[in-house]
Amino acid sequence: MKTIIEPFRIKMVEPIRLTTAAERDRILRAAHFNPFLIPAEDVLVDLLTDSGTSAMSAEQWAGMIRGDESYAGAKSWFRFEKVMKDVTGMPHVLPTHQGRASERILFELVGGPGKVVPNNNHFDTTRANVEHSGATAVDLVIDEGKQPRSRHPFKGNLDPAKLDALIREVGPERVPLVMVTVTNNSGGGQPVSLENLRAVRKICDNCGIPLFLDACRFAENAYFIKLREPGQAHRSVKDIVAEMFSLADGATISAKKDGLVNIGGVLLFRNPGLAAKANNLLILTEGFVTYGGLAGRDLEAMAQGFQEVLDEDYLQYRIRSVAYLGDGLRALGVQIVEPPGGHAIYVDAAHFCGHLTPDEFPGQALLCALYRHAGIRAVEIGSVMFGRTDPATGQTTHPAMQLVRLAIPRRVYTQSHIDYVIEAIGEVFAKRTEIRGLRITEAPEVLRHFTAKFAERA
Repeated sequence: MKTIIEPFRIKMVEPIRLTTAAERDRILRAAHFNPFLIPAEDVLVDLLTDSGTSAMSAEQWAGMIRGDESYAGAKSWFRFEKVMKDVTGMPHVLPTHQGRASERILFELVGGPGKVVPNNNHFDTTRANVEHSGATAVDLVIDEGKQPRSRHPFKGNLDPAKLDALIREVGPERVPLVMVTVTNNSGGGQPVSLENLRAVRKICDNCGIPLFLDACRFAENAYFIKLREPGQAHRSVKDIVAEMFSLADGATISAKKDGLVNIGGVLLFRNPGLAAKANNLLILTEGFVTYGGLAGRDLEAMAQGFQEVLDEDYLQYRIRSVAYLGDGLRALGVQIVEPPGGHAIYVDAAHFCGHLTPDEFPGQALLCALYRHAGIRAVEIGSVMFGRTDPATGQTTHPAMQLVRLAIPRRVYTQSHIDYVIEAIGEVFAKRTEIRGLRITEAPEVLRHFTAKFAERA
């Protein structure tokens, strides 16, 4: 059957406040044309992020009640540790309050001036933590990963030839680790194949460099492997996940994605010496090593979520639901990053707003148009997030793609919500030449997209 059925019943609901176009215009102006600054209660369908916005299961809520709040050695910690070791095979498990904390600890340990960290595509916070340490973040995704219309099945793959060339150029001693993001968030939620991970692993072994995963969406990536990679269809997702982690020396995870929780993160190591150093930093800034800045109830919810996310009925629903949004937009002539990704649909804002230049922030302008028209909140992945201005020359470097990410929270919205999004974007698309460009009026030096303020161009 073609109908997508949610493999769950809805047990609790939260009302959505409906707003008028006039209200939304006032709200948008008050937020300085930055959807991050819009109060959540003023949003009809919130596709800003899939991070921490999931709905939890009955078993997760039950775990929240069972949570052991002992400072040290809580039962909830031991359950969480056991689940993570079972799922990933990693011997050293460190809880953190979110993935960003895991990144900060890792790159404080291995980063520093002169170091170079390759990735298929660094996401915003990963890049920020690498660069904050003084190291240089380098993106080495395959060429197809920069082409929105390419339908390569694994557009998230890191290019082994580019990696080998970079290591030869800078020297292996300057590369503390290689990181691969699964799925590739900055590049359209595109998966990475097992074949690619094995190739990267071989290069790392030859050069004596550890391989780490940014594994926020590891289960979605594994399901794509099962669907698309030759010879993998017969395997369980759990088995594929185990092989993915077996190829790595460690991982950072935001449990707010495939952990199906509202807060939490994980840092994983094979190397006991590196794990011990990370433990010391964890205690310094997160809390004791058996709670990592979280409550026991959060650890219980995480433990349950990391088990539930491996359910293949859930993953089928999840991937098909995202594809449903992509199919609906394509039918209207809206160009997206092909093929549909795992957690989001990425609209090609450069095509959608073809009358705007990168300096006019077409992605951000499209975000504002969507909110104004229909109360939909999304996020820009383009020149606002990744544009760089050379302070010496004043020249701005723009990323390869100007995208708007429609990130779908897990187990939150129904098909009718998605139908509303498709209809709304179609109506905005029909009047797209009326969308006005933006200029930045105020912005911080780092991660400006979170708090920057904009004004419409005349």
